[in-house]
Amino acid sequence: MKKIALAALALVVGLTACKSDAEVASENLSKAADQFEVARHIVFLNAITGEYLLEVSGFCSIQPDPGESQLEVTCRADGDARGFVKHFFGISDNTPYFVEQISPIDVSTDRPRVIFKPESLIPNVDRP
Repeated sequence: MKKIALAALALVVGLTACKSDAEVASENLSKAADQFEVARHIVFLNAITGEYLLEVSGFCSIQPDPGESQLEVTCRADGDARGFVKHFFGISDNTPYFVEQISPIDVSTDRPRVIFKPESLIPNVDRP
């Protein structure tokens, strides 16, 4: 069992060592955004008229769902670390979207970010 764990660790370390600085930074930025640490500006555009259909700004995580032709946007409410909102936006051939990071954040280009939340192992059961 110990040999399997060491082999798996060696494989992970070996594969991580093959990534460029840009790949590591990109993955770390994506993880930070999913933790609501990155301010973003998201714009949906009508490609036929050139008009903005919708703009969303804030600390948002995005999840494209190509199978459903939609983009799921989850944002932390302003000034409230516990309040969140979730939007679903339908995407078609003439409604592209753009996601801009509003300000830079410091992420490592050397080490991939690993997030471990032991509290997520115990479910929060709501009763009516």
